[in-house]
Amino acid sequence: MQIQTTSIRRRMALAAFALLLAAHPAAAQLAPNQTHGFGHNRLITFTYLQNFDCVEQPTMDLDFNKQKADVDPGELQIPICQPLTEPTEDPTGGNLKQTAHLYVLIPMFSVDNDQIADDAMPCPDGGRKGELCGPALGRELIKLFGFVPEAWKTTVNPMITTQCPDPHHSVAGTCTMHASSVDLSKTLVALKKIAGPPTANIFVPTPNHSHVVDNDRVNTGAIWWEVRPVLILDQSDWPSADGKSGITSSAEMDAAEKAGRAIEVGSNFFLFFSSHMDAHMSTSEPER
Repeated sequence: MQIQTTSIRRRMALAAFALLLAAHPAAAQLAPNQTHGFGHNRLITFTYLQNFDCVEQPTMDLDFNKQKADVDPGELQIPICQPLTEPTEDPTGGNLKQTAHLYVLIPMFSVDNDQIADDAMPCPDGGRKGELCGPALGRELIKLFGFVPEAWKTTVNPMITTQCPDPHHSVAGTCTMHASSVDLSKTLVALKKIAGPPTANIFVPTPNHSHVVDNDRVNTGAIWWEVRPVLILDQSDWPSADGKSGITSSAEMDAAEKAGRAIEVGSNFFLFFSSHMDAHMSTSEPER
């Protein structure tokens, strides 16, 4: 009788676990070409269908060598993904003003006031010549910001989570179909961390980050999205993995920006994906 009771309990436990999984798909079930994002205070799924694009127009000079791109073919041989630089058109040739926004939340704080330069991300595979990474990056970040931000730590502090890297791409500085390096030069000038104007690119690994889209873009077919980096300065604004706290909507992001706890800029960086809210998460809730 005891053996039979134990067997019944085991079957009941397995059945309950199966029902739980069916009702709440786990983050680990993401396909290799998917990441999570937030929108309308919900966790949503992005499915990437082609490579990123960092748009450069003929009159731009993204490498600061005083030659415009239309007469500088060498400038076009590597993608230069540059915050604060915006083209007038997206990769389709459409007006940028009509392009959807992907707000990329970047944790520019340190949970533990990290002073260990070795905690900074190593160079990505196939990294660029002269890229700032590893301990050299850590030393520079400590000099500029007073700590190594969670954005460029090989492993973010367990007090927070990020959607990139995701469970399928756990190597620091990686995220499916994203660029592996970004140019930080104009950002550091804008933050008054270095003197400007820039005279050379400062390539660093793509930072750890999470994503937010506008409420009306939560369920959207595959399109190009402009990456708009949002520097999050206060840990209290960082979204939890389940989306129950922190910035999980554009309205909350706007409020943090207005209060001076976040800084949003444009970029020439675009991603191509669809956005989808799972059926069990589609019940509407009031905007936080």
